[in-house]
This record gives sequence, structure tokens and C-alpha cells, in this order.
Amino acid sequence: MGESSGYKDYVAGLIAGVATVIIGHPFDTVKVKLQKHNTEAHGITYRSGLHCTARILKTEGIKGLYRGATSSFVGVAFESSLLFGIYSQTKQSLQGGVQDGGPQLQVIIPSAAYSGALISFVLCPSELLKCRMQVQGTDSMVPKSSRYGSPLDCALKTIKTEGVTGIFRGVCTTLLRESAGNAVFFSVYEYVRYYMHSRLKAASSDHSHLIDVGIGIVSGGLGGVAFWSAVLPLDVAKTIIQTAPDKSSSRNPFQILSSIYRRAGFKGCYTGLGPTIVRAFPANAAAIVTWELAIKILGIKHD
Repeated sequence: MGESSGYKDYVAGLIAGVATVIIGHPFDTVKVKLQKHNTEAHGITYRSGLHCTARILKTEGIKGLYRGATSSFVGVAFESSLLFGIYSQTKQSLQGGVQDGGPQLQVIIPSAAYSGALISFVLCPSELLKCRMQVQGTDSMVPKSSRYGSPLDCALKTIKTEGVTGIFRGVCTTLLRESAGNAVFFSVYEYVRYYMHSRLKAASSDHSHLIDVGIGIVSGGLGGVAFWSAVLPLDVAKTIIQTAPDKSSSRNPFQILSSIYRRAGFKGCYTGLGPTIVRAFPANAAAIVTWELAIKILGIKHD
């Protein structure tokens, strides 16, 4: 990477974030509806993700799939900008300008874990608000008076009842999820990308642009699937910590997961795996393809 790529790394990440939301948000809406309705004792249940998608399209149109996307666009664009920007810059300083062939885990893992840890402080409050807004959607247990009108209303009410630290509930779990998850994501992405490039470089150079896009789709998609396969249990614990009505309830993810495991086994710790993996591939493929394209357009050298 060129030394002068400073702000451009962050711009490229921002563009990648917007692509992630455009491709990924509808899957997220379906996932949340499935998690909510299919775990309730009565009320509507969806036979599958497709059934749920068809219902949303029939009753609310495309708009229904993008419910709550506005805050996602702002949050994910900002967070993605930081993630890709900090990752690129840290990797560059750890490599010290040395580009000797293949990816180096001793550079990738600390760079990815460090950028993942830093973005948790942005992600934690935004995900807390998103989860609380999504969960109250159909919850008849929530009296009208204490419902949140908007993410801002949710933030203010949370601060009023739990103090400023309230919006950072679950920050340790988020930090664990993001540092471990991104170390896995970037390792898989860099290795798959390197391997495919070295295999396909010998192929015809006429279609080099198409080959780049193909490699971006596979390496980004596999990276995303690896991320969520590795850390989904932490995500389940985080949702429980952030949406628990009682503010004195446990915030220890391992304690929460061991009680889920006792009650529902390994499967319980991986609740929502289907829609999460189905979303992870296209959303991360879109992020990587867009990121690499933005890097090219902005003139940053990508090793």
C-alpha cells in the first residue's frame, strides 16, 4: 500500500459499508423476525426464511425488508470505514513496507483484532439500540408507555434509567466477538485471496477484472461465513445481555452461554445460524468487492 493512502483507506471502507447494508439488511430483517416470532409460544410462525420474506414483501413491499435501515446505513458505513481503515494502516505499519510474498498471520491477526476491538465501542451502543428497537416490535409484554419511538428516544430512555454506561451494556462481549471474529475474517480473506490469485494469475489476462471480482466474492463470502461460524454464540449472548429488562442481570457471556447450553444444548448457542450464514456470504462478498474496487479507483496499492 502507498504511504500516502491515509484518509483514502477510510473512504474505501465507508463505501464498502454502504454496499454491506444494501445487500445485507433484508437478510437481517428476516433473521430478527424469525428469532422473534418462531420462539414465541403463540402467534405467527414462519415455515422458513423464504416464507418470511414472501410475507414481508406481500404485506409491506420492498420497504418492509429495509425497516430500520437508516440507522444501519450511518452506523455500518462509519464502523466499516474505521474497520478497514485501521486494519489497512496497522497492517502497513506492522509490515514496515516489507511485501514478501504471501500473507503473514503475525501481521494479519493483531491488525484485525486491534481494529475489531476499537470498533466495538461504536458498534456496542448502535447494536444495543437496534436490538431493543427490533425486539419491541411485536412484544405485547412491553406497555405502550415504555415503548421507544425512535433510536434516539431509545438512547435517551436507556441513559435516563441506566446512566450513560447503560448504552455500553454488553461492550465486553462485543469486543470479544469483534476482535476474535475479525481475526478469523481477515485471515480467511487474505489466504483465500492469495491462494486464488496465485492459481488464477496464470489464466488469461484478458478477463483479469472479472477474475478479481470473482476472487473478491469468494474470499469475502468465505471470510464472512468463517466470522459468524466462529463467534455466533457470543452474538447470542450479546443479544440477551443487551435486551434483558433487568439491569442487574448477568453480563458474563460465558455464564449466559453455559445456561443456554444446559437448557438447549449446542444448538441453542447457535440460534439464528441459518439466516446469519445466508446473509454473511453476499453481504461480505459485496463489502470486499466494493472495497477492492474503491481501493483501485482511489489509487491505493493493494498488496
